[in-house]
Amino acid sequence: MSECTFCKIVNGEIPSYKVYEDRYILAFLDRNPVHEGHTLVIPKKHSETILDTDDETLRKLVVATRKISKAIYKSLKLKGFNIGINQFKVAGQAVPHLHIHIMPRHENDGLRLWPSREYESELEKMKVLEKIRKLLK
Repeated sequence: MSECTFCKIVNGEIPSYKVYEDRYILAFLDRNPVHEGHTLVIPKKHSETILDTDDETLRKLVVATRKISKAIYKSLKLKGFNIGINQFKVAGQAVPHLHIHIMPRHENDGLRLWPSREYESELEKMKVLEKIRKLLK
């Protein structure tokens, strides 16, 4: 993808601060970090979302994310971290290339990821459940 920012990073056309690289995966510091050490992990092979990524690439991406997360967690002496994947623009995906955020966390750091709510009724919950299950059969 010649216009993809992350593909340009993979190809060396745009500089990055590489945290990790192997034949299939590249990880680099986020240029607008939530906290110090916020890292993006991407497959070198272009795909836009988890929905159009092949299973083998997903396996390699998750295994690399675990390895990198462990290094970030230990080296920065963190209390915790979040792993996030935004899918599509409406969900906050700024670059249309699959990427996983590893976001370091600290006690009382003020980061709130999302508000939550309860289902209004058991009926509402069951309707949603049935819609999802129907496509999983």
